[in-house]
Amino acid sequence: MNSCQCLMEQKKLRYYIDVVSFAALDAAMFLDTHPQDEDALKYFDYYNHARNQALAEYSSRFGPLTLNTVPKGVDFWCWASDPWPWEKEG
Repeated sequence: MNSCQCLMEQKKLRYYIDVVSFAALDAAMFLDTHPQDEDALKYFDYYNHARNQALAEYSSRFGPLTLNTVPKGVDFWCWASDPWPWEKEG
């Protein structure tokens, strides 16, 4: 796979993470005021699961985006000294 194609896949995955993160956060805020809404809870669970899967995939392919996606056995803070995702595109 060439670097241009890899960069496009990385951008698509980051966009997808943004979308599912927004949906999960929006549902979580709704659930703050409607904690008994079963449909909202299912919606939140679906998008939260999708977010966690996407973050895990991104982490394995391109490096962690969040602290909880740092691979086990890696110096926990060394990932912060690598270029940030938006710095890799330049």
